[in-house]
Amino acid sequence: MMTKANERETLKIENMSGGAGYILKEVLLGKEEMGEYCKLFGQVTLKPGCEIGYHEHHGETETYYIVKGSGVYTDNGEKYPVETGDVTFCKDGSGHGLLNTGDEDMVIIALILFSRSRTVVAN
Repeated sequence: MMTKANERETLKIENMSGGAGYILKEVLLGKEEMGEYCKLFGQVTLKPGCEIGYHEHHGETETYYIVKGSGVYTDNGEKYPVETGDVTFCKDGSGHGLLNTGDEDMVIIALILFSRSRTVVAN
């Protein structure tokens, strides 16, 4: 299975998790391809000054891979500078957020996986 960039839908989401501005979210794999343990595999673009507001994960983890740009990552209230090539991980029961403080677009790959302790219910 393969998708081309021009075949995927990009969604504009205002005030993601209460954050400033908007994000552009491109879902890289659909639900069928992700299976029962993956909630999101996507590319997210944050314009300068835009952010993913602080939010918590319960029953899942989230990883960000910074493809391009720089900003500030909030991990359980602590702030850390991030830049191209950095990887962040938010474990189950923790919270995080991301702010683009640079003067160019910040592009990340986001991966949300359900925790092992999560009970999977068949449809």
